[in-house]
Amino acid sequence: MWTAFVAIALADVVGEVIARLTRTAIPGPVIGMFLVLAALLVARRAPPEIERASDFLTRHLSLFFVPAAVGVMDQVGVLRRDAAPIAAALVVSTLVGLVTSALVFSALLRRSRGS
Repeated sequence: MWTAFVAIALADVVGEVIARLTRTAIPGPVIGMFLVLAALLVARRAPPEIERASDFLTRHLSLFFVPAAVGVMDQVGVLRRDAAPIAAALVVSTLVGLVTSALVFSALLRRSRGS
């Protein structure tokens, strides 16, 4: 299973190198994820080692949120001071995302029915 973790980490590193060399706005880990996806599409099936590693990572996904939670708690003073603008930004951005998703879905639905 460790070779699968190394392969996943290597894809992340290669993605980061590509992102820095090309100075693209796409984050390196996203590029690495697409590299893994491309490799899996070419292979047509995930190797058992990759499946076991991905199952392990999925089971322990909550641990990846610990650093973010620690960072939020470290900035609790800022959160208290700016609670209203932060809440407003969260509500507005959520509403914009929902409305945009609904409009896109509606347009695609009309388009598929018209075809």
